[in-house]
Amino acid sequence: MENCIFCKIIKGEIPSYKVFENDKVIVILDINPANKGHLLVIPKSHSETIFDINEEDFIEVMKVVKKLSRIFEDYDGLNILQNNKEQAGQVVKHYHVHLIPREKGDETRVFFKWIPKKLSQQEFEEIKEELKKIIELL
Repeated sequence: MENCIFCKIIKGEIPSYKVFENDKVIVILDINPANKGHLLVIPKSHSETIFDINEEDFIEVMKVVKKLSRIFEDYDGLNILQNNKEQAGQVVKHYHVHLIPREKGDETRVFFKWIPKKLSQQEFEEIKEELKKIIELL
């Protein structure tokens, strides 16, 4: 994409703090980190969301996420985040995954807080049956 900041980083048109790269993925330090060591795992092929990323790129991104998560095993926690579309908090319209190391007392807030919906047993059953129909088509 012409105006995509991540595509420009991948092409070397914008500097970044690259920590890993292979033929499918680049990993950079987030320039607006939630915590020290906050990483972004970005596929080199442009896609905006999980809905349009090709399966091969998705699998490679997740393999890298899994391997890099080991770096943070001795931390107090690790958030792995991936947002899709503006309403869900996506800012850069290029699929990417955040790895955010956590330490006790870091005061970082990355959790979404929601007001739980009250659903009836019938609503749960209806949703379950509808999803089962869709899943069978996959």
